[in-house]
Amino acid sequence: MSGTWPAEHEAPMRRALQLAALGGESGEVPVAALVTDPDGEVVAEAHNRTRADSDPTAHAEVLALRAASARLGDWRLEGHTLYATLEPCALCAGAAVLARVRTVVFGAADPKAGMCGSIENLVCDPRLNHRAELVPGVLAEESARLLRDFFRQRRSR
Repeated sequence: MSGTWPAEHEAPMRRALQLAALGGESGEVPVAALVTDPDGEVVAEAHNRTRADSDPTAHAEVLALRAASARLGDWRLEGHTLYATLEPCALCAGAAVLARVRTVVFGAADPKAGMCGSIENLVCDPRLNHRAELVPGVLAEESARLLRDFFRQRRSR
């Protein structure tokens, strides 16, 4: 089901949802991210690994940005797009700005920690030296459902 976002964002977000589900199966909060190059090819992907790595910074977005930078041999990801199943938090939004991604696309909004419009909008802040285009709400319901189901299952244990 296509929403009001550009059609080219749907396939990468569906891949991110698959990765998020895999992360959830391993006990991580089911959030995933991937980075695509200017031609739309995936250059890196990750799901949350905070529990597995005992690392509070092992968010999917940070891991995907690190992997993309390592693969490309450059910390600047100009022209690239970051996809995330959940609205990036301050850490992840800040990493996207520092990496200089062109676009940040996310699924579900995060009213408690989201820094791409919910609490603040770090990636579009005119006070910063770089700003990204923002595409919110791509497959938002599917992303939110994955999180709701994960936490419902954890509470029932």
